[in-house]
Amino acid sequence: MKIQTRMIITFVAVAFVPLVLIVVTFMLVNLYLCGPFYDPYSFNEHFYVIGDNTHELVGSVDSVYERIEKDVYANSLVLENHSYLESLNKELFALSSILIVRKDGEQYYIGNESMASEIWDRLPEYGSQGQDERSSIYYRDLQEYVKQLDFVFSDGGEGSVFILVKANAIVGRKLLLDMFIAMVLIMLITASLVTFWNKKGILDPLSKISKGLTQVREGNFDYVIEHDGVGGDVGELLRNYEDMRMRLRENEERTAEQEQKNKELVSNISHDLKTPITSIKGYVEGILDGVASTPEKQEKYLKTIYNKAVDMDKLINELTLYSSVDNDRIKYNFLKLNVTDYFRDCVEEVGLDMETRGIAFDYKNTLPSDTMIIADPEQLRKVINNIIGNSVKYMDKPIKTISMRVYDGGEDIIVEIEDNGKGIASADITRIFERFYRADAARSTAQGGSGIGLSIVKKIIEDHGGHIWATSKENESTCMHFVIRKYKEDNYG
Repeated sequence: MKIQTRMIITFVAVAFVPLVLIVVTFMLVNLYLCGPFYDPYSFNEHFYVIGDNTHELVGSVDSVYERIEKDVYANSLVLENHSYLESLNKELFALSSILIVRKDGEQYYIGNESMASEIWDRLPEYGSQGQDERSSIYYRDLQEYVKQLDFVFSDGGEGSVFILVKANAIVGRKLLLDMFIAMVLIMLITASLVTFWNKKGILDPLSKISKGLTQVREGNFDYVIEHDGVGGDVGELLRNYEDMRMRLRENEERTAEQEQKNKELVSNISHDLKTPITSIKGYVEGILDGVASTPEKQEKYLKTIYNKAVDMDKLINELTLYSSVDNDRIKYNFLKLNVTDYFRDCVEEVGLDMETRGIAFDYKNTLPSDTMIIADPEQLRKVINNIIGNSVKYMDKPIKTISMRVYDGGEDIIVEIEDNGKGIASADITRIFERFYRADAARSTAQGGSGIGLSIVKKIIEDHGGHIWATSKENESTCMHFVIRKYKEDNYG
């Protein structure tokens, strides 16, 4: 559930649910307090009972009534004493009642004029008590009942004392108290339920997320927060945390792997640079020491020095290119190239180098002479040189051969560069284009190489819109295949 929806429900629950429950409670309390009952010994008519506390109040009024009876029995003149009547009225007033004394049909004492005025004409006549001296009359329309006691004044006048009880006032007091208690309970229960609901739906998940973020901050990316069954904004937040945690963990693993590979790269480069530098130093010392005493030896030494310098230059260029690949900043200068002319120039350069290395190089091109491609000539040359350089590096046969074939692939041109080297195991053939991957780490280190050459080749070919793959027979040969799309006016606009 969305937090906004949850807040709306919370507002409705806090604002309206207690109101509805209070109204319902009011009705139930009112029904409870004013349910019908019949008192068989003290009422002449059926009327509505007012609950247990009401009975207590009525009982208190009865106590006052009984006391008046006793006082009258002890001294019939006591009801002619206004101070006595005033004290009784004060006591009854606290019980929502008043005292009325009538003499010969006229008012003798009135405890409250307004209450007495609405019932005076309906008070029972003298002597209407009958046999039950405690009989009372309930006036349902006025919600009042009257207790009557007849007596005789000292001058012989007919007297009646009435205790008038306001039933609705008694109900009001009890109702207000019960309603206040009910309101407090309803609000406490509603607030508790809403708080528990929001705690379970918002606060608990947020606490888990806070704990999870603390773990992430401390570098623990394995702390999992279960989020099954949690929906809405909070569920989305939990899922986002989990996605973030997974990505951070993957980044950490990649960073650790990258650092390890960078260490390997530095180690490999150090080795690759150290080997030609050592050779160059040795041959230069040989020339300086006069070991190369003949022009032929001096020429041989100088050629070797030159070749080692070329290897170092290639390695440095490879590192520069690797930096560009790693930051995705390879600069391309795409041109429309004639395939026949371009590869002929490449072969002339490569063939000369292979000849100096004693490697037989074979080239074949079966494409039409007007076949065109869109490519960066410099970057494509790096691809060819890198592949051939790898072939030379891993050759293990007495007679070394490399062949290069260019032929038609329909919409594409296909280039194949094959050697008769030691080959690649089938388990490694799919991984040789991964950065820093080496099929045989021990032999690769001994033979030099950073392990990034083929990953650079793959990047350049893919940036040309082509793709590259390898096939190999272990201990026999390896062939690199790559395709580049032909140039057509309708393709390039």
